[in-house]
Order: sequence, then C-alpha cells, then structure tokens
Amino acid sequence: MAVEKSAEIELITTNARFSRAGLRHLVDGVIDFVAGIAAGVACVYSGQPLDTVKVKMQTFPKLYTGMKMCLAETFRQDGVRGLYAGSVPALAANVAENSVVFLAYGFCQKFVALMSRKERVADLHPVESACAGSLAAVFATMVLCPTELIKCRLQSVRETSGGACRDIGAYSITREILCKEGFRGLFHGLLPTVAREVPGYFFFFGSYELSRYLMAQPGRSKEHIGE
Repeated sequence: MAVEKSAEIELITTNARFSRAGLRHLVDGVIDFVAGIAAGVACVYSGQPLDTVKVKMQTFPKLYTGMKMCLAETFRQDGVRGLYAGSVPALAANVAENSVVFLAYGFCQKFVALMSRKERVADLHPVESACAGSLAAVFATMVLCPTELIKCRLQSVRETSGGACRDIGAYSITREILCKEGFRGLFHGLLPTVAREVPGYFFFFGSYELSRYLMAQPGRSKEHIGE
C-alpha cells in the first residue's frame, strides 16, 4: 500500500513538472513571437524607401541607371507615398518573417538539442545553433514569399502600367494574382527565396551565437554574459 502511494505521488510530481516545462516553452515562444513583430516593424519603416529603389533598379535597369536618379524620379512622380509603396505587404512580410523565424528558432534549437542529446539549449555549439537557424528559415519562407511578391508588384506598379499611376492596393494585387494564376501564383520564386534565406539565417544565428560563445567568461555559460 505504501509503495502504491509513493508511486502515485511520484507520478503526480512528474506530471506537474512536465506541465510547468510545457508552460515555460509556451511563454518563451510568445516572447520570441512579440520580439519578432517589434523587429519587423522597425525594419520596414526605416528601410522601405531604399528597398523601393532597389526593386525598381533591379526590375527596370534601363529606366533607372543610378540610385539617386531612381530616388529623385520616384519622389517627383509619386511623392513620399511612392517611396513607401508596398509598405503594407512589406510590413506583413517582415513581421511574419521575424515572428515566425524567432518563434521557430526557439523550437528548432530544442529539436537540435534533442537530436544531439544535450539537456539544455545553452549547451549547443554555435554551429548547432546555426543549423537550427537554417531550419527555422524554411518555415519563415512559407509566409515571406507571398507577401514579398505582392510588395514587389506594388513597388513597380507605375512602370508596369505604362507610366500611369494606378490606384491599386495589396488586396487588389492579391486578388489579381489569385484570379489569373491561382494559389500557386503567390509562391513564384519560392525556391530562390529558400536558397537565400537558409544560408542567410545559418550565418545570421551562427555569428550571433559564436559572438556570445567567445564573449563568455572562462568556465561560465554564455547565458551569464554581462553579469
């Protein structure tokens, strides 16, 4: 009887421990998700004008031969609004990419730690963390590709319409793509996007974790940097 009682108490304790661990993982995921949203908003509004110039120069190299010319011509034709063309899908793309990649990165680190038989994520080698970043990038491209496609279409809408400034938004572009090309049309350029993001995030997270690894004091974990 005493043995059964002891086993029951041990089972309850184990279940409670797993419940707390699951809740902790959920809270960590929410924190990563919110951090990704904040990063995406800051990234879009600080860099959107130059991103517009980049897309125009890549799409119409004969029309725009230099950055200054493209910037001045876009401002002259469309004003500040023209420089921020595609901001809504760009914001959706960046928020989605950053929130998904940071959320997925945390879980991918746990997966890599499980596969490498390490008890804590903090024990991962920088290369292992870099691999987790590459894995997280695959999930990010699923939300990045459609929104980035719509952004680029909006940024080049005046040039593709023969110089006339069409009053068109993200919803209209999306509907047009779905009507003409179907759902697959939203994923044009998926493979190049994956080929760009996977190695990109490998070095992004790899260099970040390597910096923390090198900055950690001898005999102490990188989690204690700054203490």
